[in-house]
Amino acid sequence: MASVGDHCAEVTKVVSDTFRLDPALVVPDAPLEELGIDSKGRIRLLAALEIYYDVSIDLDELDRFTDVESVADVLAEALTACRAEEKH
Repeated sequence: MASVGDHCAEVTKVVSDTFRLDPALVVPDAPLEELGIDSKGRIRLLAALEIYYDVSIDLDELDRFTDVESVADVLAEALTACRAEEKH
């Protein structure tokens, strides 16, 4: 099972690709606002993650999208939930 650290690297790639940012600037504790990602950007990021990973992430989780690490936490939880549903 992938760790949150692994997910941080994946989220960094999705963030840098989606918003055309230098991956070197997208560090785990960088606030999304400092990267120029506002509330609409967080929705765009959520949609990109859902498409890229074929998971469903509740819109209520957007409040937790504060930095790359927190987004990775939400992604890890969504992937775990998705795998649990597939087993049933």
